This record gives sequence, structure tokens and C-alpha cells, in this order.
Amino acid sequence: MGNPQEQILKTAELGRRVGYSTQQVRDLERLGVIPRAERGSNGYRRYREQHVIALRAYRALAGSIGPVPARQLMPWLRTCSVDEVAEKIDELHATLASARARVREARQALDAVLRDAGEVFDERDAMTISELAQALGVRTSTLRHWEHEGLVAPARRPPHNRRYESNAIADARIVAALRSGGYPIPTIARALDQLRTHGMTSDARELLDARLADLTRRSIKLLEAASDLHTFLRGRMQDEGRSLMLSR
Repeated sequence: MGNPQEQILKTAELGRRVGYSTQQVRDLERLGVIPRAERGSNGYRRYREQHVIALRAYRALAGSIGPVPARQLMPWLRTCSVDEVAEKIDELHATLASARARVREARQALDAVLRDAGEVFDERDAMTISELAQALGVRTSTLRHWEHEGLVAPARRPPHNRRYESNAIADARIVAALRSGGYPIPTIARALDQLRTHGMTSDARELLDARLADLTRRSIKLLEAASDLHTFLRGRMQDEGRSLMLSR
């Protein structure tokens, strides 16, 4: 039971407190994102402050890792110990930190591509598919997939051997950089179209900068979720402590 003086909220009131519709609140309760509501004598749901905090934690978590993973994770987070919550939040922060490191490495690689764009290409620097794959640290099958998706267009030499020349090498380096930065094929295709139309501009670099900004936003949301989860679990432990004392 909660504090007798604690405010009791109806479904719509709870939704307004956190920016969700009545149906969203019911759905999230059904999925275990928030605790089951008590029922009044009239059958209406009765929500308390712990539900407000749990919904705020979910909203922040969804902003960090996405709504579907947050819905899957939240039922476990709200029932486990504070130590387990802290460990999981640390893991999520580590994942974001790793993604941020990959984006920064990709940005450095892309800067090198843009710097090299104006240099005269020596035909002796053309590469086979094996040589380019090794240079980029990818599999030859990956290069074939990029070719199939229209991202990279190597020249062909008899008997059907691929030969990667200046433009194909530059495109492959850009694709590798953006893929390591976490971008999907369709987004990369649009960026390459812009680069091919307008020349080697900084459009692709701006994509990576936007990715870094998004990761920073997600990290802040994760901090927000951790704070709300801590508040929720602390309140839960206090309630459990009171229940234990009353049972003695």
C-alpha cells in the first residue's frame, strides 16, 4: 500500500502527467512496463506516484534505446535490485560509448577520403576485390553486396575480374566509414547520390556529426532513465520494508 496521503490518479490523469494517452497507459500496464494498478470499489484503476516515476523512466529509456527494447527491458528493471539496475545501465552506457567511438573513427576515415578526393589517381593504384577488402577490413562478400546495392561500381576486366579504380575506391571508403558509424544502406545510398551530384562535399561528414549528436542525446536520456529507475526502486524497497515490519 502507498502513503495514505499520496495522491491517487485516474488513468487519464496519469497519462497527462507523463504525456501519454489513456490507451497508452493501459497498454504499458498490460505489458508490465508499470506495476499493476489497484482497483477502487467502482472498478476504476488507481495509480500512485510510483506509476508516474515508472512511466517517466520508460519514456526516457525509450528515448535512449528505442520503444520496443525499452518495453522488453522495463518489466525486468522495475522488479530487480538496484545493483542489477546499475549494472544494466552501465552496460547500456558502454554500448553507447562503443558506438560513439566507432562514429569518431568513421569520421576520421571519411575526412581522409575527402582530403584525397582532389588528388590525381595513378592507375597503378587500382585494386582487386581482395586488395580493397583487405584495405577496408571487410569481406569480399561485403564489397559484392555493396555493388549489388548500387553503392560501389568497379570496372570489369576480362575474364570478368573486378577492378576498383579511383571513384570506386572512394565510394567504398565512404560506405565503409558510414557503415561503421551505424548508418543503414538506404541512408548511405542517398548520401552517395548527393556526393556524386554535387561533388565531394562534407554531406557525408554531416551525417556522422548528426549521428554523434544523436548518441549524445541518447546518453542524456539514459541518465534521465537511470535517475527515475533509482527513485522507483528506492520507493519500492521502502514499501517492501514497511510490509515486512507489518507482517512481524
